[in-house]
Amino acid sequence: MTSKTFLHTHPYEPFLFPEATKLIVGTLPPPRFTIGDLKEGDVDFCYGSRDGQLWPILNQIFGLGLAFETTEQAVQQRQDFLRQRHIGICDIVKSAERIKIDASDLGLQNIELRNIFEYLEQYPKIDTLLFTGGNSKNGPEYFFRRYIREFGVKLTLVSDQIPRIHEFVLPQPDIVQGHTLDVRRVIRTVSLTAPSGAANRAVGSMEAYKVMKAKNPEINTIDFRVLQYQKFF
Repeated sequence: MTSKTFLHTHPYEPFLFPEATKLIVGTLPPPRFTIGDLKEGDVDFCYGSRDGQLWPILNQIFGLGLAFETTEQAVQQRQDFLRQRHIGICDIVKSAERIKIDASDLGLQNIELRNIFEYLEQYPKIDTLLFTGGNSKNGPEYFFRRYIREFGVKLTLVSDQIPRIHEFVLPQPDIVQGHTLDVRRVIRTVSLTAPSGAANRAVGSMEAYKVMKAKNPEINTIDFRVLQYQKFF
């Protein structure tokens, strides 16, 4: 790392617990979370940026009455919801370097990825990964595909409709009466439309959104994601 680059490290450990069956997988929160320079309205937790839309979307789907402020109460509300719904969070990027200090995934360089398979082995009830973005460069699915190549694992397409759904097999050793068996554990991935303001333009150009908008002119890009996310959360 040169003196002109910023080391963007993930400020939060994965939020995991034994009952988790789904795992939200993103990249990194904005750089200000790394240095603890939060803005008014930020929540000091995963996806807590005041500019992000994941928690507003979930708040609308489930009527959570979330606080959007930098308080312990706001963090606790989100953690309680995740535990109740058996949803964990494990962003795939552990650290990266930036020349320009902004929240764009495209600006990430010299990326170090988390060992997602290790977490999946530790929490055997997880059967679904919810990517907060697709396979565009430096998106969560993009990084995951890069990660699993090292293990010789491939994603198998289940549905090509947005959000795209894939599956992969996570081999696990299992000991039965002294013999090691290769247990095939199938895990599904769902590539959700990114819950960011930057993705609004992409949503507006989607055919599915245009069809929905034609039927109901009052609908907006947040509504589109609410309808999409509620099927998987």
